Amino acid sequence: MKHPKVFCIGMHKTGTTTMGKALQHLGYKVKSSIPLDDPRIKTINAQLKTQLPLLLSRFDAFEDHPWPFLCEKIDRLCPGSKFILTTRHTESWWASVEQFFGTKQTLMRQWVYGVGHGAPAGNKKAYVTRFEGHNAAVRHYFKSRPSDLLTIDLSDGNNWEKICGFLKTDIPSVEFPHAHKSANYDKHQRLANA
Repeated sequence: MKHPKVFCIGMHKTGTTTMGKALQHLGYKVKSSIPLDDPRIKTINAQLKTQLPLLLSRFDAFEDHPWPFLCEKIDRLCPGSKFILTTRHTESWWASVEQFFGTKQTLMRQWVYGVGHGAPAGNKKAYVTRFEGHNAAVRHYFKSRPSDLLTIDLSDGNNWEKICGFLKTDIPSVEFPHAHKSANYDKHQRLANA
């Protein structure tokens, strides 16, 4: 049976890589982030225009950037798709983003957070506003179609049950994967749940 396409539309550092690994266990051909810093093509939108058709034809699940910011476009291009919004407590998310990316500037993060915000260092307000705004916008977009969106915080547990129930697949006989877990993540989760 052919899988519906699945788009993981949570922002980076919310368990996107973990979701990719989980979907691979379920038999999906997964595409992670797209490198969109090609100096020959000046804008990310132009790069996406050239890459999207091929990627959508070759893969059936997608995670990491730029997928979260294309969900409405993807929804129109790929009707019948399923969307998974991975979330995380805001302060825990911010601490992980700041620690992981620091002062490193990228074109992708400028596209996501705005010109002058290509690195998280010194830009907490812009990053948090975008993170919380994105999550709210996704929930609003799917509010009349709850069967097409799963919102999940992977730190809450029972992940196979939630994901497989949503995708209507059997639960695999392997432990749920976890990529990039850090002590910093654990510390902030404990604080968030205290």
